Amino acid sequence: MSFIIKNAKYVYTVNGEDSILEGANIVVRDGVIESINPDTLPQDIHDIYDGKDRLIMPGLINTHSHLAMTLLRGWAESVNLDGFLELVWAAEGAIMDKPTAALGTELGAAEALKGGTTTVLDMYLNPDATHAAAVKVGLRHVAGPIFFDFPGLDGLQWEERMEFGRKWPAILKEIGGPEIPTYFMPHSTYTDSPEHLREVADLAAELGARIHLHVSETLNENNMVAERYKKSPTEVCRDTGILDVPTVFGHGVHLSESDVAIAQSHKTAVAHCPSSNLKLGSGVADYLNYCERGLTVGLGTDGCSSSNDLDMWIVMRVAAHMISLKHSPADVRPSQIVRAATIDGAKAIGIDHLVGSLEVGKRADIIAIDLTALHLTPIHNVAALLVFAAGRSDVSDVWVDGNRVVDFRKPVQIDEQDLRKRVAERVKVLEELKVQPNAI
Repeated sequence: MSFIIKNAKYVYTVNGEDSILEGANIVVRDGVIESINPDTLPQDIHDIYDGKDRLIMPGLINTHSHLAMTLLRGWAESVNLDGFLELVWAAEGAIMDKPTAALGTELGAAEALKGGTTTVLDMYLNPDATHAAAVKVGLRHVAGPIFFDFPGLDGLQWEERMEFGRKWPAILKEIGGPEIPTYFMPHSTYTDSPEHLREVADLAAELGARIHLHVSETLNENNMVAERYKKSPTEVCRDTGILDVPTVFGHGVHLSESDVAIAQSHKTAVAHCPSSNLKLGSGVADYLNYCERGLTVGLGTDGCSSSNDLDMWIVMRVAAHMISLKHSPADVRPSQIVRAATIDGAKAIGIDHLVGSLEVGKRADIIAIDLTALHLTPIHNVAALLVFAAGRSDVSDVWVDGNRVVDFRKPVQIDEQDLRKRVAERVKVLEELKVQPNAI
């Protein structure tokens, strides 16, 4: 957990000034960034990483995903969210027991890390199993108990969900791994009643936990909730106490001006998932407006069964293009998009004191970008290069909490070939469920 990155071509710190250093050195000791560009390098650290032809930056932070759904990549194509849920929930019912959820999360965690994503806010069933799987691969994995009014695939009754939530901090401590906050994850205001949301909010306040849930992903959701409660999903969250604890809205595509004001007044963050929202035809969140109104906005991929990948580089690019479309190209600032994928994501989740930028005293969640590719040549604007030209195949090395978890494009803590074999064997059960032709 102690190493030196020496003579990096660029170090993109994403600090308060968005400083980009050239020919810089970084010293990491016991998983913590000890110094950046010191006058002399310590002689007692012998693990030296050659930063020649590398851009060094903070690991990317995915603020909304469902990692286990890597197993359903390409399962529900050419459908909107309602059609997607119908197909996916049937497949999940056939396959997603606890060991399978862990397997899918292991696959998702490895995919994320290889692509330079070091932290994921992950919402899925059986979080004890999924969290252990992600930690095994080396990801900073932010998980939490899921709450539905109904039993769901895990078969838990409401009282059992609440009991599991109370035990969650102890379970996190037992599993270990990189430091994360405690999260509770009610699915949404249309699958959790106001009474149950109040219970989750009260428990979160009691235990010092944070909350993550889907909010205003589609107009249909907004209409459904309005018909039931005469309120928007944001207003339901406010009136049930959800927003009295730190909360991240998943998607937040269709927030009204009133909703945005409510979220801002409660310091609620938004996980913007432009690729998934476009693919499902859900709409385009007004990222720029949210930021200008004072919301913290991170970026997310959503799950692989809707977005088909965990590629945060594509998400950055699409987020930028959506600003051009909704506003104008003059409103796109590449550095702002980089911040959304790093420090703003960390702030949304509540870990910006730990990660999200390269600064002395922070944990060493670091990625290295190989700049030797032709598509990264020449370099006129580093931030624009990252947003509009770089991709996950350009990530060569990854450290999480100071541990090198990807070594020149190879995961260190798992056997890729064995993982692929286990996944291929497990998904065979889905063959008999295929009822739709593959979209061409």
